Amino acid sequence: MAAFPDYAELRCVSAFSFLKGASHPGELVERAKQLGYSALAIADECTMSGVVRAHVEAKEQGLKLLIGSQFQVEPPLLGAPFTLTVLACDLNGYGNLCQFITRLRRASKDKGSYTLSRKDIQKRELDGCVVIASPQRMSEIQPLTDLGRWLLEHFSGRCWLGVELLRLLDDEMWLHKLRAASDLTAIPLVAVGDVHFHVRSRKPLQDVMTSTRLCKPLTECGLDLQPNAEQHLRTRLRLAQTYPSELLAETLHVAARCNFSLDELRYQYPDEVVPAGETPGSYLRRITYEGAGRRWPDGLPAKVQAQIEHELELIADLRYEHYFLTVADIVQFARSRHILCQGRGSAANSVICYCIGVTEVDPARMSMLFERFISKERNEPPDIDIDFEHERREEVLQYLYGKYGRDRVAMTGVIQTYRPKSAIRDVGKALGFDLETIDAIAKSQMWWDGKAVVPARLTEAGLSLDDLQVQQLLHLTRQLLGKPRHLSQHTGGMVLTKGPLSRMVPIENAAMADRTVLQWDKNDLDDLGLLKVDCLALGMLTAIRKTLEFVGQRKGYAFGMQDIPAEDASTYDMICRADTVGVFQIESRAQMSMLPRLKPRVFYDLVIEVAIVRPGPIAAAWCIRIWRAARARNLLNIQAKL
Repeated sequence: MAAFPDYAELRCVSAFSFLKGASHPGELVERAKQLGYSALAIADECTMSGVVRAHVEAKEQGLKLLIGSQFQVEPPLLGAPFTLTVLACDLNGYGNLCQFITRLRRASKDKGSYTLSRKDIQKRELDGCVVIASPQRMSEIQPLTDLGRWLLEHFSGRCWLGVELLRLLDDEMWLHKLRAASDLTAIPLVAVGDVHFHVRSRKPLQDVMTSTRLCKPLTECGLDLQPNAEQHLRTRLRLAQTYPSELLAETLHVAARCNFSLDELRYQYPDEVVPAGETPGSYLRRITYEGAGRRWPDGLPAKVQAQIEHELELIADLRYEHYFLTVADIVQFARSRHILCQGRGSAANSVICYCIGVTEVDPARMSMLFERFISKERNEPPDIDIDFEHERREEVLQYLYGKYGRDRVAMTGVIQTYRPKSAIRDVGKALGFDLETIDAIAKSQMWWDGKAVVPARLTEAGLSLDDLQVQQLLHLTRQLLGKPRHLSQHTGGMVLTKGPLSRMVPIENAAMADRTVLQWDKNDLDDLGLLKVDCLALGMLTAIRKTLEFVGQRKGYAFGMQDIPAEDASTYDMICRADTVGVFQIESRAQMSMLPRLKPRVFYDLVIEVAIVRPGPIAAAWCIRIWRAARARNLLNIQAKL
């Protein structure tokens, strides 16, 4: 390996260039490390969706990762069409690149698209970045020199012409033309691979993705398919046999100028929620005790006050004051508009959340630990999910957009991936199966089969596993499973920042009007420590609000959720009889069958009962603990055989 020339791949797309790249970022990074590359650039097309996963894998592998993006640039009349690869050199360059992507995506009318021409690129717009222009092959040299002059005008001293040698018939002639253009413009040449997959064997899957993107079967794609499998991460021996040594050495010079890492990003919450003259800690303390005065008008119990001080101390140590103040501001807005809202999950364990109005359940009734919500040992950010009336949740989202601006707040993205049915449909269409057969195969996949494609289901659909076309369907479908399909929006996760969010991650338009979404998945936010607030929609809250209004009309005064009597005996009598049609969380058949056996008489009994029947949200260890706690309280009459 030491005898081969060092090399850094500067142009590579992953599966997050949707339906173009055929390998995950982690696969590309791992393969580049195996081949002894000095660095690898992940430059998906007009997106940053895959860089976080590449960053995490690169840290584990110990490989230098270059972060960038590439763009198809429409040429002027008689000009040279080319691909512009932009790589961030530092934090400022990364921010400029993210804003550039945001501008292109926000200007597009169609979700997931963009258009770019030379005149759209402003001077100094991409400061802090280096660029590589990879022109399409042409017979004339004049368009290449025109492109070189344009590059010198906009990116003097930080631009290169990319040379792609992919074992085509005219490779030598194309290299000769690029060298002539370089001599005329003084722009250096550099080797690039235009990588679309990490190993050669992924070429068939990449063809299927091309077929899906073009909505044509493979037999009709023609020249849209890549002519060979050279667009993978080639060995350094193969590269040395293909490129002149000076072009390979130039890749190291480009990589040496790019020293940005995602670890440099620093997240800060908005400071509008803190009034002038107050610190985040002092203001959170003030609104907490003001809320405590409303919750306990007859005086604050000593135990509750001690818990408040404990929570305030832990929040201050972890510096989460802005997070709680932001959530309190959202809740205050909703209540000012008479929008019913309620915090869910482990936030109910917090006295502070109860005092500032995020939840309506007194934690003293729950017998749960605050550390289940926030713990210094776990070092996990808080996660407060707030449910709003589904008919009015949009008012809350638009309030956040209006208060902080479109460049500082956006919805969390969700990367939709291929599952068995969708993978079978796309691969089947690419391979030329008729639609009736594809539909039958897809519908034969059952949910209990998990995420795998079971060959027996194809046999049940009348197909023979000895058929070559069926074998190709199985093989390609398995490769396609888990690959990104498109970017969607989270059900309600909102990310807010003090500075422009568009300098941390690109923002694009969602399919729904007046919505903008990040290009990062919600799991990527956790990897980088970015906090989000979940503003969710719940239809039951709309029903509750209408019920409270109806009760208030009957009683002659405003009737709120806090006026509902706690531990009402007649209500629990109905619950014990499983008379719970229309009651949120305990109206399913499984819940109704369990209620007469458990006979809950207090709210915490219901917590145990719901957790037993619906154990998905909690870990198995917690299930065992809850069962043991329930048995100790004589709530379960378990048969010996169980």
